[in-house]
Amino acid sequence: MKALRLDKYLSDLGRGTRSQVKDFIRQGRVTVNGTVVKAADRKVMPGTDVVALDGMTLDYEEFEYYMLNKPAGCVSATEDPRDPTVVGLITGSSRRDLFPVGRLDKDTEGLLLITNDGELAHRLLSPKHHVPKTYLARIDGPVTQDHIRLFQEGVNIGEERPALPADLRILKSAEHDALVELTICEGKFHQVKRMFEAVGRTVVYLKRLSMGSLLLDQDLKPGEYRNLTEEERNRLLCYKK
Repeated sequence: MKALRLDKYLSDLGRGTRSQVKDFIRQGRVTVNGTVVKAADRKVMPGTDVVALDGMTLDYEEFEYYMLNKPAGCVSATEDPRDPTVVGLITGSSRRDLFPVGRLDKDTEGLLLITNDGELAHRLLSPKHHVPKTYLARIDGPVTQDHIRLFQEGVNIGEERPALPADLRILKSAEHDALVELTICEGKFHQVKRMFEAVGRTVVYLKRLSMGSLLLDQDLKPGEYRNLTEEERNRLLCYKK
């Protein structure tokens, strides 16, 4: 990790805007290794230098990673004037640079990664990397082997090219509804819903179960979140290599 300006160190940790933390520094409220520092551009080394604000030590982690079980009714955004956001659910962090990796529709539930690691997010979302994503879906009619074949061939969802082949697994199918798992390797707008609409079906419930190596913790209720375990984090970070 590189050395950081003292004001960036503090603002990254959500202790205020850059201008606010500069005021804190000028007021003598910040110490580095026990010594008051009044220069906002003072370089500090995370993990080596001990930075404190008003006597409280502030540990710095370059990146944070949270698994969220997104509830319906919450939008995948950092801020929104009308609806609650997924980032607003992460109450255990004071960072201002967290964001959701990808977007789930407002009415969709399930796995969402919240982080400030832009490089990892880019790798997970990049079309050329084809990171698999698995969804549980309830459909408004029967799903058959013909649908499995159509999804494997690539469904035309009204774009220049058909969707990439997808793996459709039938968990239950009856006359009026079906429960399926669908694994796709893209992230097009409303893709799962559009794929079923293209074969004459409508998704009435959708929940994401996995993204790449990351599996939704079934102990997390909608709206709950937790830090990734070291093993989960290490598996995900392989996508950055």
